[in-house]
Amino acid sequence: MPVQRIYMDYNATTPLKDEVKAALIEDLGVYGNASSMHADGRLAHARVEKARQAIGALIGGPARGIILTSGGSESNNTVFQTIRSLASGPDGSPLTGGKTEIITTTVEHPCVLNSAQYLASLGFTVTFLPVDEFGKIRMDAFEAALSEKTLFVSVMMANNEIGTIQDLKAITAAAHKKGAWVHTDAVQAVGKIPVNVGDLGIDYLTMSAHKIYGPKGIGALFVRQGAPLLPLIRGGHQEDGYRAGTYNNLGILGFGKAAELALTGLDAYGAEMRRLRDRLKDGLMKNVPAIKVNGHDRDVLPNTLNVSFPGAEGESILLALDLAGIEVSTGSACASGSLEPSHVLLAIGVGPELAHGSIRFSLGWGLTEKDIDYVIETLPPIIARFRAMSTVSPKIPAKTS
Repeated sequence: MPVQRIYMDYNATTPLKDEVKAALIEDLGVYGNASSMHADGRLAHARVEKARQAIGALIGGPARGIILTSGGSESNNTVFQTIRSLASGPDGSPLTGGKTEIITTTVEHPCVLNSAQYLASLGFTVTFLPVDEFGKIRMDAFEAALSEKTLFVSVMMANNEIGTIQDLKAITAAAHKKGAWVHTDAVQAVGKIPVNVGDLGIDYLTMSAHKIYGPKGIGALFVRQGAPLLPLIRGGHQEDGYRAGTYNNLGILGFGKAAELALTGLDAYGAEMRRLRDRLKDGLMKNVPAIKVNGHDRDVLPNTLNVSFPGAEGESILLALDLAGIEVSTGSACASGSLEPSHVLLAIGVGPELAHGSIRFSLGWGLTEKDIDYVIETLPPIIARFRAMSTVSPKIPAKTS
């Protein structure tokens, strides 16, 4: 096994930045309960509020709109359960005659898809909007789906598998005209592209620390002033009663430091990731015949490249690359135990066979041109070997980008 490993799975999670590690070590001694009124409690509380300010600044929002959670899944579930409570009767079924329609997409993260499917099982009318071959929702189809009964819209800002970025500003404006609340899972977007909740006009926005070089187990939900919110976890007074539980001091402080670094390094990150991603894309297209790049050519995360390799199976490619010291993904980390093809790739029209032969390269800080060139050198013979063993002759897909 190679001594040095090349990590290209940053959309699944990121390593702690050195500055975040240092901040965590420095704050190990801040042990007070941030809800306590004595000196140690006040010190912990001050550090928590400083972190909250940094998290809000990263998305151009006020600190008072930041609700600290355990991560993206909890934040998303909090919003969906709020919406359910707003429009449900005592038995949990949707109220008749009111706003009970919900719109989301077919390419959402599983925690949004499953939450929407659960509401559908309770009797809510849920529309799962299809996307085009690049992963974008069609605004004409979205506007046609909106009605006076639309209560809630949830559309992810950037896709975790193919990196396609949605036009959330236009989506939010159209939904607000119908009086609907709008939520976005921005876990993959925050810290990678500019995000400003004021400009977007969004009501709810989900983010997670471990996607921006912070610790796992900590996230946040932005809630616009005036938007309804009910607690998912009930108990104490923390987070103004919206999220009970003793504050995760270290996680929160690490999130704050990671947010601060992400904001100051945003432009440099975007430029460097695009440069490395384009180098990888060009190298693979030049050296591996009959491949398909999935996702949008322009409206895409700067660090994400999803490629289908006809005639080769994705899991086999992943394991062969792993043996060569290269760590990638076949899709969403949350679905890595599933043998089903990616629901995102199926939604954009990639057939099951080709979807099974797809690899997601997601780049991040620490990668170099030398690493990219090593992948470009290593992957072609792997694909050639698998294709030689395959009973399916690879053909150039009809749709390429």
